[in-house]
This record gives sequence, C-alpha cells and structure tokens, in this order.
Amino acid sequence: MADDSLRADVLDELGDDRIEELAQELGTDTEGAKQVVAATVDELPAELTGGGALGLGGLGGGLAGGLGGGLMSGVLSKITRPVAEAVAKRTGLPPATVAKALELLLPVVMTTIAKRRKR
Repeated sequence: MADDSLRADVLDELGDDRIEELAQELGTDTEGAKQVVAATVDELPAELTGGGALGLGGLGGGLAGGLGGGLMSGVLSKITRPVAEAVAKRTGLPPATVAKALELLLPVVMTTIAKRRKR
C-alpha cells in the first residue's frame, strides 16, 4: 500500500540538494529521482515502514531506537537487492544503477521512519 505521507517526509528529509545528487546517480532528472523515491517507499517491507504485523516495534523498532550501524547495515543489505529489482522494474532503470542509488536513499528512508516513530 502506498504511503503518500512517508514519501513526502522522505523527500523533505532528502532536500533539493540530495534529490539532485540522487538524480545524477540515476542519470535522470529530479522528477525521475522523485519517482524512484516513491517506488522505493512503496517497495519497502511493511515491517520497516510500520504497516506490517511487526510494525516498528519488531524489526523496525531497533531502527527507531538507535540501531547500531552494523546491524542497520545488515538489515539494509538484505532489502537492497529485492527493493532495487522491484524499483528497476517499475521505473525502467537498470537494477545496478538503482542499487547504487539506494545506498544514498535507504539510510534517509530509515532516518525518516525513525523520526516518525518518535512523534
């Protein structure tokens, strides 16, 4: 299920400079980068975004509570490939390009989710 407010929060967290950086990484314009952000948010496991049975109290709870860098890296590495492949299918961009861009995007998404959890 699409979460328009999460998409908007991630775009706000990124800001114009990082959206432009993401666009350059993807070889597209800022609108294309925003589409990748939207597709990425849509493709994240519900357990990370708070929409699944585990919610942020499960797997994502550690992210909101200041999960250590090593464990966070492990979580992100497990979701990067499937998310990159799904986003690539939706956007037509090469999976390898999307995966590289997700290195910039996913930590911002996780930070945004953690901030939302604290509200």
